[in-house]
Amino acid sequence: MTGGTLRIVLGDQCSRDLPSLDGLDPARDTVLLMEVQAECTYVPHHPQKIVLVLSAMRHFSRALAARGVRVDHVRLDDPANTHSFRGEVLRAVARHRPDRIVATHPGEWRVLQDMRGWEEAAGIPVEIREDTRFLCSLPRFGAWAAGRKSYRMEFFYREMRRETGLLMEGDEPAGGKWNFDAENRAALPKGLVPPAPLRFAPDDITREVMDLVAARFGAHFGDVEGFAWPVTAKEARAALEAFIRDRLALFGDYQDAMAAGQPTMFHALISTSLNAGLLDPMEACRAAEDAWREGRAPLNAVEGFIRQILGWREYVRGIYWQLMPGYAAENALGATRPLPGFYWGAPTSMRCIREAVAQTRDLAYAHHIQRLMVTGNFALLAGLDPAEVNAWYLAVYADAFEWVELPNTHGMAIHADGGVMASKPYAASGAYINRMSDYCGGCAHDPKQATGPRACPFNHLYWDFIARHADRFAGNPRMAMPLRTLAKMDPAKVAAMRAEAARFLAALDG
Repeated sequence: MTGGTLRIVLGDQCSRDLPSLDGLDPARDTVLLMEVQAECTYVPHHPQKIVLVLSAMRHFSRALAARGVRVDHVRLDDPANTHSFRGEVLRAVARHRPDRIVATHPGEWRVLQDMRGWEEAAGIPVEIREDTRFLCSLPRFGAWAAGRKSYRMEFFYREMRRETGLLMEGDEPAGGKWNFDAENRAALPKGLVPPAPLRFAPDDITREVMDLVAARFGAHFGDVEGFAWPVTAKEARAALEAFIRDRLALFGDYQDAMAAGQPTMFHALISTSLNAGLLDPMEACRAAEDAWREGRAPLNAVEGFIRQILGWREYVRGIYWQLMPGYAAENALGATRPLPGFYWGAPTSMRCIREAVAQTRDLAYAHHIQRLMVTGNFALLAGLDPAEVNAWYLAVYADAFEWVELPNTHGMAIHADGGVMASKPYAASGAYINRMSDYCGGCAHDPKQATGPRACPFNHLYWDFIARHADRFAGNPRMAMPLRTLAKMDPAKVAAMRAEAARFLAALDG
């Protein structure tokens, strides 16, 4: 059959309400899904991330076919696979001879650039529809950002609260405050064991994908064993419900806490489902709001959870599309040091790094404070090359797609954007990690020492970072306190810490 529309579904678009499926005519249209090697290897994605995307695609294909939709699903192991989006679109056009192509706006700049060339390459019209699965359209974000010298999430978040009505009481925020973050910074008490999150045993489809990924991408960091992420909308909703029931009530208090042997704490673990298109963000926000209104969860927990989705997730997407492609190339702090081997599992004496990297290897997951204040903080203080840091974060986490990874890493974690997102660098010494975790117990380093054989590297690196960039931060009111502290220090002590930092970094480079 010829004619009709070729409708594109990318790997992170496994949603029944995907705009490119709007108006689908099962009698004439074909839905194309493409598993391509290039998307698995442009960075060495964690095998569990590849399994997540491919399994979600195959389950989604089966669900579409069960509804009577004609599906053309090009598999990774198809011998004729060109292993590129453009190549597979052109092959599908030759097979089906459609009148036009309809796609949904992708999540990465490089894919959009490729997609914009399909019309000329295929010789038929290509319509790229806005991705309406987000709560803030890109034009809406652009209107908010227009004329601003800086982009602060808090102001954007308040507008989104007003527009959606989430956690609002008339014109005022519930509880009289927009943000309860100050109440969400407790360390995990001894004896409190977070309940295990709901995990999902791989079915036959997922097992087949796991075998394929293990064979093809076994050299990538991590492995497929232990994979238990949701791969269908039904599983994603079950994961959300389990979080609301079992962990939301204490999520707020301990969302910044870290503990050895507790990789998931009270976190939701739904970011993979949100970012792969398996779960609707408003559904997640409404479920949490309902829990508060029904007395099943406190406001500080629910507000913190909703802020991560309605505020932060929508905000970083807007930042990405507002500032790309130049944003990715910024390096405001002139950081050039190569990524150390311990990010890929090489031995290190720093227990906090070992814990974060080991669970990342095993689960393709670490929560936001581990990413920001352990691996990200180290990258910031040590002056690691932003391009290498960004590629690592994009590769190793199952929820990492560039629209969400790049601003979080580039702007929030390593301040490579010079303050476009964050008004100050999120730099911290060993004292922060000691306060928010139990990692320092049993570590080879002492968080109270900045020099000497047991000095915590985060301490001397922190003060070296502050001294190195003192001129740059002199006009930043949020950096006034560490700069005043540095100025009052004994110059000999400063010199000793900076010498310690230099020795540590030289050994790192060697």
